[in-house]
Amino acid sequence: MPGTVGRVPTPSAPATRTAAEPGVTGSASVLAHPWADTPLGPPQRWDPALRAVVELIVASPVPMALLYGDDLVMLYNDGYAELIGGRHPEALGRPAAEVFADIWDDPGTGEVLQRAYRNGESFLAREAVLPIHRHLPDGTGEPAVFTRGHSPVRDSAGRIIGVLTVAAQTTQLTQQLQSLSEFAAALSGTLTLDDVARVTLRYCIDSFDADRVSLAVDEGSAWRMVRRIRGELLDEADERLPPLWRRMTAESPFPVVTTARSGVPYFASDGQPLRENAADRHDEKIRAIAALPLRSTVIRGALTVGYQLPHTWSAAERALLAASAELVGQAAERARRFETQHGTAQLLQRSMLPDQLPDLPRLRIAARYEPGVDGNAAGGDFYDAFVLPSGALAVVLGDVAGHDLRAAARMGQVRAALRALALSDPRPDAVLAGLDRLVTSLGVESGTHELFVTVVFGVIEVDRGTVTLASAGHPAPLIRRCPPDGPPVAEYVDVPPGAPLGLDSRPGTVTVPFTPGDTLLLYSDGVVERRWQGLADGLGGLGDALSGASSGDPRALCAVATAAVPGATEDDVAVLAVEHAVKPSRSASMEVPAEPTAPSRVRHWLTAQLTEWRVPEGVIGAAVLCTSELTTNALLHAGTAARVEIDLSAERLLVSVADSGTRGTVTRAQTDTLSSRGRGLGLIEELSDAWGTDPTVRGSTVWFEILVPAG
Repeated sequence: MPGTVGRVPTPSAPATRTAAEPGVTGSASVLAHPWADTPLGPPQRWDPALRAVVELIVASPVPMALLYGDDLVMLYNDGYAELIGGRHPEALGRPAAEVFADIWDDPGTGEVLQRAYRNGESFLAREAVLPIHRHLPDGTGEPAVFTRGHSPVRDSAGRIIGVLTVAAQTTQLTQQLQSLSEFAAALSGTLTLDDVARVTLRYCIDSFDADRVSLAVDEGSAWRMVRRIRGELLDEADERLPPLWRRMTAESPFPVVTTARSGVPYFASDGQPLRENAADRHDEKIRAIAALPLRSTVIRGALTVGYQLPHTWSAAERALLAASAELVGQAAERARRFETQHGTAQLLQRSMLPDQLPDLPRLRIAARYEPGVDGNAAGGDFYDAFVLPSGALAVVLGDVAGHDLRAAARMGQVRAALRALALSDPRPDAVLAGLDRLVTSLGVESGTHELFVTVVFGVIEVDRGTVTLASAGHPAPLIRRCPPDGPPVAEYVDVPPGAPLGLDSRPGTVTVPFTPGDTLLLYSDGVVERRWQGLADGLGGLGDALSGASSGDPRALCAVATAAVPGATEDDVAVLAVEHAVKPSRSASMEVPAEPTAPSRVRHWLTAQLTEWRVPEGVIGAAVLCTSELTTNALLHAGTAARVEIDLSAERLLVSVADSGTRGTVTRAQTDTLSSRGRGLGLIEELSDAWGTDPTVRGSTVWFEILVPAG
């Protein structure tokens, strides 16, 4: 039959293959397939109408297939070949019922195709889920979602000879709609703008398959913006890091700022929308961008999504972006209110705890404090350590019931009174007796008998190798001992029980040995109490954790103690640890200004100091690398000056980097992080023997420990 309509290219030589070769694309497979052995017959004899349909299929970028004859033999293009995945190339030239035998009898599959062929009916199947799995980056698969159209195909005489199937995979849009609810749930758990930004950037990159995402919010007379680029090296710790915000002027021409300022959405399908103010090559590559304002009454801002290729913004996609921006605006408004309230509570909390713990030759001291509930209130837990006129060290840890400003104020009164009493008469029982009278008086003044305060107080005398302790209703202290002929052992001190302060407390005292190598641990009930288990289980878990700790270093033990009992707690957590060092350690510190040259200055200072102390070169190299990474992290993510402290003992080098920023330190889950810019977490874990973070009300401290070889 001569070809008068269209033209189907044919190979220059007769086809000798019996099936399409693996790896050959769909169009080439169509041309190479031996159609003469199928009901279609050789291409030279195809009906002109059939030729036109085949030409349309082969040339179309949309997944299309022709199901020909009574057997519905399959002929399809590249797009359809990609869609059916592993069924290609064997599907070419075979009956559809054989190719899709596993789903042929499912509703809306074989039955619909047969009706289209037998009765000449057209069908449109919307959002159909088929067991044709699309492969995910992690190697797993998931069912794909399609919108499919089936139409009868007629020859030149008007007879139905097959069915034309056009399939559009709508899996991505369906997933975007599904993930919108997950996005809303994730935003509902955010507390700060950092949290909102972290969740938003991750969601938009994944859900919209974007190359660049940014979020901007107002900051007084200026703006601050944070962005995420597809392909950035981010490890698990980076995902929890406070994001890196960039300040922008009030009149910045960046689309994210102009949209935030005007409140009008902006869409660009092709061009260079970021060229004028591009921060780097990633911005320069963006050709399509959408900017949506955040709808909020208390905060102005905008969200942008960009692509490196031209992109047409469909109505469905614009609606989804608008809904996402609406959710972000609501979360940002809640976060702004929270940060304002949290700032007041945190300022009060800062004034209640010691600015600096004593630095003594034979005693190493560390503390850790984590606010309970949601971090939105000043707590009642407190700790202190100070040197008495006799040269002994006084240590205290207490708990005033409550999580409000009144509890924090009472905690401040108790702490100040305790120090005053101890400086005049340091005997632990006398100090707590005086505090009992104070708390009773405070209760009378406030007209309440529900003022509940527990305290443990001790005096460490290094020369005598003892510690004397007294407790007013507080959990028993714990001492980790390191006998020379056995493993470390953690034991609770049998302190005479006493009633909480304000209840006519008359505590007794106990004096126990505290020899070189021992570490004393004071802790609040938030460390060991969990709703679903008894107190004995929590105490047992704490004791086991300290016994199994690899080091008696107080900073490391504080981290071990707070993580000893699994599960979250709504109570405040406070820990104070004091180690009686076997030998005096050497220490030094450096104030690091918030400027670009600071990491380099830290590296030179640390190298010189450790070289002077004759630390092995291998330890120096590892310490300098880790410290440089932590310093850079503190300057970038906290945005404030930092302080580097080093402490060298006979067995280990301890380095800590502290910042005074408050971003990302509200809840415990947000503070157990370490910056990496893609490499820091692995670097610290690889080069150090132990590391951790100490959340404080003043910011955060990240530390690491490297064991020093003997000799």
